[in-house]
Amino acid sequence: MKIFLKTEEEIELMRAANLMVSATLAEIAKAIRPGVTTSQLDKVADEYIRDNGAVPTFKGFPNPCGGETFPASICTSVNDEVVHGLPNDRSLQEGDIVSVDCGILLNGYNGDSCYTFCVGEVSAEVEQLLRTTREALYKGIETALPGRRIGDIGYAVQTYCEAQGFGIVREFVGHGIGKKMHEDPPVPNYGRRGNGPQLKNGYCIAIEPMITMGSPKIYLTDDRWTVKTRDGKPAAHFEHTVAIHQGRVDILSSFEEIDKIVK
Repeated sequence: MKIFLKTEEEIELMRAANLMVSATLAEIAKAIRPGVTTSQLDKVADEYIRDNGAVPTFKGFPNPCGGETFPASICTSVNDEVVHGLPNDRSLQEGDIVSVDCGILLNGYNGDSCYTFCVGEVSAEVEQLLRTTREALYKGIETALPGRRIGDIGYAVQTYCEAQGFGIVREFVGHGIGKKMHEDPPVPNYGRRGNGPQLKNGYCIAIEPMITMGSPKIYLTDDRWTVKTRDGKPAAHFEHTVAIHQGRVDILSSFEEIDKIVK
């Protein structure tokens, strides 16, 4: 495992990239409504990213399962789709949820963040799933301090979600991030306290709980990208990129502008 520690200058470059991801997600938030297609959301994202001098890193990303490269600039995972959903021409319906994962490259550094949006009004059970997943993200972030370990982050996410009856997807995890979208170390959403690599100043990681309303069992669909829950129940996904520096954890991405639009 090779972990690249970032300098203060690199962290600021990564902040700029991540804030552009956040701004892209805010543009998507403006467009989400019943009747819109996820392909239309992808067009919004692609145009915004390129108009602002960045590159969408998901587009053309190699398929680890041996299929075609990723064809879009964002992942749009609807309802029981957990991650890596392909934008398509199916219209979103009232009561749906859609997790929009976005990554960009700006000035040589990557940004990565995800937000699960409601399409119109959703059920109370779905609201609780989204609220718990988002809160679990911040529980994980709070533990990401110098001297702690990667397992402490996963333990915080896992215990918070499982205590409320939700499932933890184990096959997909967070990751280090920097000049490459995916760097060491892996950052699982489950684990034991005191286990794993020790967190140090200079770590930059993406923490991203992927939480299911029912069973955490998943499967890969025929498109070789989209991952769904086996029981057909909804899943939620929230992600921030953070830097550990100056003895604290610093969230480089932001939900602030998104929250102003959706609330």
